Amino acid sequence: MEERYNPFTGKRIVAGLDDPVPAAAALGLEPPRFCEQCGRRMIVQVHPEGWWAKCSRHGVVDSKSLDRR
Repeated sequence: MEERYNPFTGKRIVAGLDDPVPAAAALGLEPPRFCEQCGRRMIVQVHPEGWWAKCSRHGVVDSKSLDRR
């Protein structure tokens, strides 16, 4: 099984352990700050139409592709 990371805290997701999501993130108001695949900090740009985030290893993800605008 692949390791996954919390996109808001950067911590590794472990089955059975509670990993709280910040309230703003749960409401869809906060973009992810960490890569879900490797846990690295991402470059994030927020703009009026949404946001994009770039991992140096895994590329760009944006609110449009995740349907979070």
